[in-house]
Amino acid sequence: MSQQKIKLIVGVTGASGAIYAKVLFDSLLQLNDQLSEVAVLFSDTAKVVWEYELGSFDFAKLPFSFYKKNDFYSPVASGSAGYNAMIIVPCSMGTLGRIASGISNDLMTRSADVMLKERRKLVLVTRETPLNLIHINNMKTVTEAGGIICPASPSFYSRPTSIEQVAATVTNRALSLAGFELNGFQWGVK
Repeated sequence: MSQQKIKLIVGVTGASGAIYAKVLFDSLLQLNDQLSEVAVLFSDTAKVVWEYELGSFDFAKLPFSFYKKNDFYSPVASGSAGYNAMIIVPCSMGTLGRIASGISNDLMTRSADVMLKERRKLVLVTRETPLNLIHINNMKTVTEAGGIICPASPSFYSRPTSIEQVAATVTNRALSLAGFELNGFQWGVK
């Protein structure tokens, strides 16, 4: 059975957890047959955190379309561009709060707003602990608006043996929620 190719937006914020974004990008390179297009949005802080946590600027070499944070003329700023899904990984609590409040002050929050208004898939891989009541209420608001909160809480059923495999337990779930068909570990499936 042939599925429609996915036109995807990936947002990366400055929350700790750049490894999640890196592993997600690595997976997307392997899912090329399911992709129509990948648009990438990085916050300024995301670039700093990526370099600090991963010791590189490897993301700049990815074969995807990158857009600047204030480029409101880019296709991801409009519902008519027809993107199917958006994953923000990791998603900071500040970004979550702006999305929940409808504040589209940069391209990332505008793109998330577009996903919600067009009733398309918005998956937020939130990365914070512990949570305060404001965080929880913002998650509730985004969920009620049609978004999906996918906390960066790894699973260990698959017995991961590297940090990349641990991160993949989260990113594979996010990709699945966005509509990708994956061959990774599934509980109870042999």
